[in-house]
Amino acid sequence: MAQGETMTPVRIDDSRPLAIVLAGGQGQRLAPLTNTMAKPAVRFGGCFRMIDFTLSNCINSGIRRIYILTQYASGSLNRHIRQGWVPLFSDDLGEVVELIPPQRVFAQRWYAGTADAVFQNIYFLQQERPEEVVLLSGDHAYKMDYSLMLEQHRETGAALTIACLPLPRQQCTQLGVLNTGPDGRVNQFVEKPEDPPPMPGDETRSLSNMAVYVWNTEALVSQLSADARRNTSHDFGKDIIPAMVAAGEPVYAYQFVAAGAGQPDYWRDIGTLAAYWEAHMALLSGSPALSLDDRTWPIYTYRPVTAVARICGEHPDQCCVRDVILSPGCVSIDAQITRSVLSPGVKVHGAVVDESVLMDDVVVEPGARVRRALVAEGVRIPANTVIGEDAEKDHRRFIVTDGGITVVPSRIVLNE
Repeated sequence: MAQGETMTPVRIDDSRPLAIVLAGGQGQRLAPLTNTMAKPAVRFGGCFRMIDFTLSNCINSGIRRIYILTQYASGSLNRHIRQGWVPLFSDDLGEVVELIPPQRVFAQRWYAGTADAVFQNIYFLQQERPEEVVLLSGDHAYKMDYSLMLEQHRETGAALTIACLPLPRQQCTQLGVLNTGPDGRVNQFVEKPEDPPPMPGDETRSLSNMAVYVWNTEALVSQLSADARRNTSHDFGKDIIPAMVAAGEPVYAYQFVAAGAGQPDYWRDIGTLAAYWEAHMALLSGSPALSLDDRTWPIYTYRPVTAVARICGEHPDQCCVRDVILSPGCVSIDAQITRSVLSPGVKVHGAVVDESVLMDDVVVEPGARVRRALVAEGVRIPANTVIGEDAEKDHRRFIVTDGGITVVPSRIVLNE
């Protein structure tokens, strides 16, 4: 810069969309994996955490103002965001990823529902003044370009746009279900129906709510303020959206198409232990529906400085690693590991692991056998221990799902 010249300040566009990520869920149906952490902090796919998918979608979609609303057991999630995500954002460019614990400004209590969580932080909307708010859940696995949804939202003049996906009706009893007119305007919305209404022309499927929303900020603030004065559960799916549809407000549906490589309609609300295990097994095929190494739509995460994964052994005939995701720091010595996902720091020595998901720093000692299991972080499985082969015995020590998946909680001490 020549002497006497002044630097032109960077103009920050305050009208840019703001993302709010709901990340305070306890995830009770995923217990005991969520006994010590919020559901968005739970590992998925080895080295990732569930919230990484939502945050990566934001970055890849050009959304770089993000507020993350936390509540339950947020320690590990806070650490993950601070170490892995804060360095990716520039304050000088008006970018932010910020963790917001319950403020308790309007009520001296925890959040009563999803809408109440946003209402109690309405100050940040007044401060940032974005034209649109992208409201997201932090515990779903999918890849999505939110900018395309924003384009449709603006073109239709909607107050609210809801991302939706056709699913088999029997899968929709724990989701919101909507129907639309020919122009995509929502004319029916029901939350978690016992008998989900079918899509027009398709009796086998329902149009499900993905909990991905684009709001006009003015409409969002108005709806939150009105709901706060009513005696409701203060939930978007149960209260606000059905009331808006019934009142004839301009609510539109956006047909989801996955971004990047992989299956074009992949989206998972991984709400149960069985679904969690099944989603991991699906990652192990030659062409998985959700590609974790897709360079066209990368998934970011915190990657600490650690040792590389190693497969070694003195007895080649005992060493077999096939269809496995190995995270950094994993060590396999004379082990037989098949169709399994190993998170960072897992050690397997002279043991058998089959169709299992092992969380951070699990140690499996010689002679042990682990089959069809979910093992929480830090568990040491002593030599010659057998898990997943005797359901009756496993029931006395662990949680066993209806489908026969054995779940070993953290902090458990197994006998030698």
